[in-house]
Amino acid sequence: MEPTVGIASFSPMTTHHPPPIGALLRDWRQLRRFSQLDLALEAEISQKHLSFIESGRSRPSREMVLLLAEHLGVPLRERNALLLAAGYAPIYPERPLEDPSLNAARSAIDLILRGHEPYPAVAVDRYWTLLAYNSAVTRLLGLVADAELLKPPVNVLRLSLHPDGLAPFILNLAEWRAHLLARLRQQVRATADPKLGELLGELMGYPDPGGGTQSRHEAEVEAAIVVPMQLKLGETTLSLISTTTVFGTPVDITLSELALETFFPADAATAEALRGLAAQAESAA
Repeated sequence: MEPTVGIASFSPMTTHHPPPIGALLRDWRQLRRFSQLDLALEAEISQKHLSFIESGRSRPSREMVLLLAEHLGVPLRERNALLLAAGYAPIYPERPLEDPSLNAARSAIDLILRGHEPYPAVAVDRYWTLLAYNSAVTRLLGLVADAELLKPPVNVLRLSLHPDGLAPFILNLAEWRAHLLARLRQQVRATADPKLGELLGELMGYPDPGGGTQSRHEAEVEAAIVVPMQLKLGETTLSLISTTTVFGTPVDITLSELALETFFPADAATAEALRGLAAQAESAA
């Protein structure tokens, strides 16, 4: 069974009272495996003061909430929730990627995606929703048998591991599945987001290509320097390794949750095959 990881949460649109700020901070501290003394030393405050905040005997200032959230590594979306629970207005905006104020960021994303061709690259949000991709990815999407998986919003992890998605074409599916699930577990622990927890449960319910030997594949993934995705594309086998790029020090929730997944050829044969596919597509256009 997957261990339950969660933080008491609330929506400002609901009518029930939000959890006390002290309880929320305590939950985040325990999730990060900090003692009160550890966090107090990190934030350079007294343990007694932190104890009073967590117990509700002292109301933290707006600056104190942000200070503790920073040292606890709380994501921006959840920092807004902490501020609301403490009686303060949220400070981190969440704008759609199409917002004019994000033009520079969007241009940077487009530049990276186009510049990475003929190798695949995608932009995804916190929930692994496909936001943008380059032409190399378009050629891979043609492998997907279930058209429903390609209807927006497209989830990249679901697309990769679903039996009617790319899974049948991934030659090392057991290792790749273990790699993706490990990343998602880490994300669930970092954000305590129940929606991500639901996605993890769904993906774990897909057929296990390891035949019940998932722990062995997880150990192999942990021991490996890098885990390639070996994808069968017609008569060609592509071996791809991935890297993740995120925006540095964002103060917008959308940008803080956005990641660029770029795939590189793990061998010369893959590089040559991808260049050939791009040349064929260009000549056919």
